[in-house]
Amino acid sequence: MNTLSQLHFRLRHQPELDADFQPASLWTQAYYDLASELGERPVEICLLRPDGTGSVHRDVLLPAVEEYAEWNRLHLERTIKFLLWSRGGSRIYLIGASELIPFLSQAYSPGGERAFDYQFVDRLFGDGLTIQEGYIEPVGEPKGEDSSDESKLKGCRIGFDLGGSDRKCAAVIDGEVVYSEEVPWDPYFEADPSYHYEGIMDSLKLAAVHLPRVDAIGGSAAGVYVDNRVKVASLFRGVPAPVFERRVENMFLEIAREWGDVPFRVVNDGDVSALAGAMSLGDGGVLGLAMGTSTAVGYVDLDRRINGWLSELAFVPIDYSPDAPADEWSGDQGCAVQYLSQQGVSRLIPKSRLKIDPVMGKPEQLVEVQNAMKAGDERAARIYRTLGSYLGYAIPQFARFYEMRHLQLLGRVLSGEGGCLLMEQAQKVLRDEFPDLAEKVILSTPDEKTKRHGQAIAAASLPEIR
Repeated sequence: MNTLSQLHFRLRHQPELDADFQPASLWTQAYYDLASELGERPVEICLLRPDGTGSVHRDVLLPAVEEYAEWNRLHLERTIKFLLWSRGGSRIYLIGASELIPFLSQAYSPGGERAFDYQFVDRLFGDGLTIQEGYIEPVGEPKGEDSSDESKLKGCRIGFDLGGSDRKCAAVIDGEVVYSEEVPWDPYFEADPSYHYEGIMDSLKLAAVHLPRVDAIGGSAAGVYVDNRVKVASLFRGVPAPVFERRVENMFLEIAREWGDVPFRVVNDGDVSALAGAMSLGDGGVLGLAMGTSTAVGYVDLDRRINGWLSELAFVPIDYSPDAPADEWSGDQGCAVQYLSQQGVSRLIPKSRLKIDPVMGKPEQLVEVQNAMKAGDERAARIYRTLGSYLGYAIPQFARFYEMRHLQLLGRVLSGEGGCLLMEQAQKVLRDEFPDLAEKVILSTPDEKTKRHGQAIAAASLPEIR
C-alpha cells in the first residue's frame, strides 16, 4: 500500500528558519518520478476566457485508483491554482481526470475552500468559474501588445509606478529621464479612494512641471487592469466593494480625462518590471520578480513581448507543507507572497530572534533587518539565507509554466548586502538541486540606471502617441 511518506524527499538546503518547508518543486518532481514508475496518465487542462482566448496545459497524473487519489487531488488542484493566477481564465475544461471534477468544482465555488479564487475570477471576467469535462480549442492566446522596444519612447512622456509603500513618477523626453521622484504613501487599507486619486494626480503634476508638454502617460501598479479599468488590485483592498465599483474601477479613465485624453495606459507592475529588464538585457524570456511589499511578477516572452497572461504570482503555491503559513488576503496556504516579499521577512523575524518591535510596519521592520545585516548580525543573515532557499526552490516551479532565460530580481528586499546573500543562496539551491535549470536560467539584478529609472521608462513607453 502506498502512503504519503513515499513522496517524502530530502532538501539539500532546508531553509534555516523553516524546518516545515516542503517545496512544490521537489514534491512535484517526486510525483512525476512515481508517475513514470507506475504509468503516467495524460491530462489536458484548457483555460478559456469569455472572449474565447486561452491556453492549454498538458500534464500527467497517477493512475485513477483510490490509493493515489490524495496525491492526484493535491497535484491537480495546486496546478489549476497556479494556472488561474498565472494565465487567467474563467472556464476550465479537463480531459483525463473526470473523477476529480466534483472535488475541484466544490473547491472552486462560492462556498468552497478556494472561494477567494472564485470571486477573483468572477470580478475579473464577470463569468464566474466553471470546471467541467471536455475540450474546447482556444481561438488564440490572450494578446500582449507591448514589447521592449525603446523606439516607443519618443516625445514627452510621464511614467509612474504605484507601490504599496511609495509611488514613483518620472518625466521622460525621448527616452531620457529629466525628473524622477519617489513619494511615500500607505494605500493598502485606505477606505476612501480619494486618497488614491489625489496621490496619483499629485505625482503626475509634479512630473509634468518638468516637461514642455505631455504627449503620453503610462503607469504600472499591482493588480489586473483591462483597458485601463481596475479589475483586481491590492492597492485598493481597503475600499468597500460598492465604493470600488463606483469610484475605483474607472479611476484611471477619469485621470486620463483630466489630462486631456492624451494616450494613457496602466498595466500590471510586474509586466512593466519585465519590460524594463528586457530593455536592459536586450533579450527575451525574462521573468521579472519584485520582492517588495508583495510579490510582483511579470513576463516578457522569447520574442520580447508581454504575453497577455495575468502573472499574479503572489497567490501561487510554492510550499505544500500542511503547516505552511496562510496568506492574509486569500487565506490559502503556501502562497509565494509569504515567502518572497516583505511579508516573508516579517514572518521570519521572530524565528531569527532579532529584537524588532512587531507593531512596526513591515517596511520599517525590513529596514531594521537591513541595518542588522550591515552590522554583521548573523540573525539577519539567517533570514536572508532562508529567503534565498525559498527562491531557489520556487524557480523550478515557475519554470514549469514559463519559458525562462532570465530571472531578474528587484524590490526592497533585494537591497544591500542581504540581497546579495539571498541571491547567492538561491543560486546554490539551483546548482545543487536542479543543475540543468541552473545552466539555462540566469539570475540578475538590474543595473543602476534600470534600478533608478527603468520601471518609469518602461511604463512611459506603454502608450503609443496618437
